[in-house]
Amino acid sequence: MTARPPSRPTTPDTAPASGATDDSAAGRSGHAAAPRPPATAQQGTFAGSAAGAGSFTRPAAPRETAAAPRETAAAPGRTAGPAGPSPAARPGSGSHGVRAAAPLSDGDRGRLLGGAHHDPHGLLGAHPVRGGLLIRVLRPYAERVTVLAKGLRADLPSEGDGLFAGVLPLRTVPEYKLLVDYGDNALTVQDPYRFLPALGELDLHLFGEGRHEQLWQALGARIMDHQGVTGTRFTVWAPNARGVRVVGNFNYWDGTGHPMRSLGSSGVWELFVPGIGEGELYKFEITRPDGSRTVRADPMARRTECPPANASVVDTSHYRWTDGDWMARRGERPVHEAPFSVYEVHLASWRPGLTYRQLAVQLPAYVKDLGFTHVEFMPASEHPFGGSWGYQVTGFYAPTARMGTPDDFRFLIDALHRAGLGVLMDWVPAHFPRDDWALAEFDGRPLYEPQDPARAAHPDWGTLEFDYGRTEVRNFLVANAVYWCEEFHIDGLRVDAVASMLYLDYSREDGDWTPNVHGGRENLDAVAFLQEMNATVYRRCPGVVTIAEESTAWDGVTRATHHVGPGGFGGLGFGLKWNMGWMHDSLGYVSKEPVHRKYHHGEMTFSMIYAYSENYVLPISHDEVVHGKRALVSKMPGDWWQQRANHRAYLGFMWAHPGKQLLFMGQEFAQGAEWAESHGPDWWLLDPSYEAEPDHRGVRDLVRELNRRYAATPALWERDTDPAGFSWIDGDAREDNVFSFLRFAADGTPLISVTNFSPVVRRAYRIGVPDTVPAWREVLNTDDPRYGGSGVTNADVLKAEPTPWNGRASSITPVLPPLATLWLRPS
Repeated sequence: MTARPPSRPTTPDTAPASGATDDSAAGRSGHAAAPRPPATAQQGTFAGSAAGAGSFTRPAAPRETAAAPRETAAAPGRTAGPAGPSPAARPGSGSHGVRAAAPLSDGDRGRLLGGAHHDPHGLLGAHPVRGGLLIRVLRPYAERVTVLAKGLRADLPSEGDGLFAGVLPLRTVPEYKLLVDYGDNALTVQDPYRFLPALGELDLHLFGEGRHEQLWQALGARIMDHQGVTGTRFTVWAPNARGVRVVGNFNYWDGTGHPMRSLGSSGVWELFVPGIGEGELYKFEITRPDGSRTVRADPMARRTECPPANASVVDTSHYRWTDGDWMARRGERPVHEAPFSVYEVHLASWRPGLTYRQLAVQLPAYVKDLGFTHVEFMPASEHPFGGSWGYQVTGFYAPTARMGTPDDFRFLIDALHRAGLGVLMDWVPAHFPRDDWALAEFDGRPLYEPQDPARAAHPDWGTLEFDYGRTEVRNFLVANAVYWCEEFHIDGLRVDAVASMLYLDYSREDGDWTPNVHGGRENLDAVAFLQEMNATVYRRCPGVVTIAEESTAWDGVTRATHHVGPGGFGGLGFGLKWNMGWMHDSLGYVSKEPVHRKYHHGEMTFSMIYAYSENYVLPISHDEVVHGKRALVSKMPGDWWQQRANHRAYLGFMWAHPGKQLLFMGQEFAQGAEWAESHGPDWWLLDPSYEAEPDHRGVRDLVRELNRRYAATPALWERDTDPAGFSWIDGDAREDNVFSFLRFAADGTPLISVTNFSPVVRRAYRIGVPDTVPAWREVLNTDDPRYGGSGVTNADVLKAEPTPWNGRASSITPVLPPLATLWLRPS
């Protein structure tokens, strides 16, 4: 008896890190290739192995699941489960007049066994021929194959190399099964090659047009009932491939017996595999145009193995949502006219080691207690390298498996919605890594990336840019944006690195880029893609907001796509835009010693010159507290008390400034160290046994109060995008380091914000106020002792005096605490 190879791998080999270029079979697949011991005299030669032509040894039967009750084959090297048929019951009890089939041509045979045939269904399965019905089966390692149908039991003669074929005296194709005998075990299975294509013409047409807005329902791996049989339909877009085979743990990562068919000019390959269900690992083995092979993860996989393993996983959702009320009302108020205070989170490090379901217990309660309206996840799509923080994505349709399954991820979002919190997610359509098991040169040629290597290479991150001008690539990305909103109930997408998409010369020197057809630097394909993405998301997903991280002065980022601006472009169609200018200018100001701040006063006021050019978010994001930039409190000058006072004053100024707010985790309690994804926030600073714990708790208490007051004060959010909602009281008090302004609600109700960025108390500091309000009272003071301040407050009502000041007929004289922000409302 031929020696058995070791059991099939159940745990994949470690995948190469992002950017790796190992092109070996095991390196590509993340799994050991099917075992191939030296051949014996009885074994012969097999030309279709995953590693190329060569000898082979028959392993145990591939683990396939029949649609009907079946016999189960044992994995190699393991004790068998239910025994296969006894020798007396094995095939061989008659041939029902089976005749030998005409042999395949050398070309068809070589292409089929070599994984380079575009139409394996034309050779395999059942086909009417002169004098009967030809049935041909490709079952590597099988000793015998018998066709079973009602009233029929027929052995198929062997043609060698795992091919079995015969002509049966039948006029029509019966609903047959195959009894495949591997010597010491056998199993009854459906023949994948008796099924019609499981992907419709409409799906292919929409994909070809770039208009398949639910592409994930057409491509990838989908469990389904097809022609009365349950199995998985595998589909993949690989237009340059000479052939594609599906490999997985169900066939021991040897795709010889599972070649896929090409669906014409669409570039899509398809195979319905009966009996394959949830949890199966798989990839696609692609024969490139030059005849070499590569094994790739599914670009449309909805679930993946946990990195560093990188196989795709057949998955279907069983989740039942409980957030119907949230979804029904989330679009009732336009986001730019609503409270919008965001807590940015890196899920894997917020509380390291927690799963999605464990996060669902802790995260909603924490964020709700602090009064934020939304949580923003740094990218949750699958990525191989944790140090990229999720910004180098390989699994665009799969939540990272580091913390659980896709349904576990749904559970977390559902829990946040039940707590009344919106969920935003960072989305990265600007680039992708070069890992040779993922998207890069997916089918042997540039496919998702531009053809020109210089144009494809992202100059900053060692990654590849998408080809936004290619219809199918644009469809892949637009549908991906819709996917997260529809399948996971995401309430908003923060689109990363928009500036790098918009400009052909982004981070490129003269001579390293080619102008567009008009001679300009704008990437017209990227502009069209962003417009289509935004228009599609807003049309399909009411209440969802898209947010651009765009760091230049591109005109019309948040303008409607059909409104053409002075530059000749329609708006990009985003709902909000990160105000990167305000972030850099304001952080530059507060990092200066107070004595020098008067020389930088304009850095704090300049934002109001363009504040209404877009719908802005004011972000203090993860990017500002890493890579030597220091944590927010550590950017501040002075001793520890002054640093915290500056930190509190800055947050008070930020919450009152026109625009929405975003704060990265750890900054809410004045963490002094930079963030690192390896350990997350320094929660120990809030341990009551720590001597300085009150200092950090005080800042967190202030953030809670800022959010509470903010939500209850329409003047701070109702007219964020309306210039009539803001008025300077004194924007030029540079010698005093003071900024004072008014905010107005839609009904005209005002709020005063005054910030003193000097470490001195300013008593009876006169400011002009509207003469329609007779008295004012302090509703927030960042110098309150509860927050760690010195306790300089305005306990009494401040009555307006008929003393003209700052161009107004009335004025008040509050005391300004050192390094503090005051909010005053009509009494």
